[in-house]
Amino acid sequence: MPKVHVIHIRSAAWVCLWLAASVFFSSAQQLPVYTGPGAVQPQDQEQSQDQNDRDQVTETLKVNVDVVQLFFNVKDKKGGLIPSLAKDDFEVLEDGKPQTIKYFAAESNLPLTLGILIDASGSQQRVLEMEKEVGGSFLSEILRPKDEAFVISFDVDVNLLQDFTNSSRRLKDALNSAKINAPMGSCGGVPGLGGGPVPCTGSPKGTLLYDAVYLASHDELAKEVGRKAMILLTDGEDQGSQLKNKDAIEAAQKADSIVYVLLIADRGFYGGMGYSGDSEMKKLTSETGGRVIEVGNKFDKLKDAFDQIARELRSQYNIGYTPINRAKDGTFRKVEIHAKDKTYKIQSRSGYYAIARKD
Repeated sequence: MPKVHVIHIRSAAWVCLWLAASVFFSSAQQLPVYTGPGAVQPQDQEQSQDQNDRDQVTETLKVNVDVVQLFFNVKDKKGGLIPSLAKDDFEVLEDGKPQTIKYFAAESNLPLTLGILIDASGSQQRVLEMEKEVGGSFLSEILRPKDEAFVISFDVDVNLLQDFTNSSRRLKDALNSAKINAPMGSCGGVPGLGGGPVPCTGSPKGTLLYDAVYLASHDELAKEVGRKAMILLTDGEDQGSQLKNKDAIEAAQKADSIVYVLLIADRGFYGGMGYSGDSEMKKLTSETGGRVIEVGNKFDKLKDAFDQIARELRSQYNIGYTPINRAKDGTFRKVEIHAKDKTYKIQSRSGYYAIARKD
């Protein structure tokens, strides 16, 4: 009996070790997924199937149309929006080669699909309530009957708080449900030089910003058609994402989504530890046709930033062209839009991936 007992323990140990190894290797190979208590999966939303049914005809029409579609803004030297330009005022280059513009429209009225990504990590402790209030008002003002939006929070987890809906009430409720979720231990709860928690060192799991952008792009926006944008309310500091900023950028580009970042950085939280989130966010936004707007922790600046985004989204030009290079080889194609008036600045995504559409 003693021998049997010892063998049983050893067998159990090997089983536990095998299971642990399986979990480790499978998790190492997996892409980010929505996690955390109360995380809503896209398929759990009642309106998801209805949305799929409504979009089925539109998607069927678009799937065989080999047209690159670009939404962009035109600004003067001072950053003011330039309206009422015509197709002949622009030229489009793909990988340096001129393209023939097949479609052009000013001030697009196409439905807007919008994602709000709100940072609920420890560094946002003193600004989260402000973000909820102003963000909720923005959604009430910008959404029109055919528009839809979703809400994601990210911290040590990435949570889909509300899937696609046109209901500003549901979206506000989702924003209001976001709560600070900081990691335990040395990454939170200890007063820092600026009065907040001491920022983590190394690569702890604390602010899954890049993973959140990837999930918003890949799991949400990539399945939609038309005008798409996401707005990040964050200080721009990522801690612990499985993916890198370049992966987040690629996912957003493949989803044809513009990315805006409202840089809500409570610099006092970092004290003398240093802050560098703005540089990575500028890369993310410039490659996708959006921009970074510095907010700090000021209510009025945040409201003005949302107002600026609303004006830009409602003052977009829409250009479509059939590329000369028809190969669907998965490569990235650099796209440039030039205004014939050289004093104008074009705010547009840097290109697209030539990926074959699935039948």
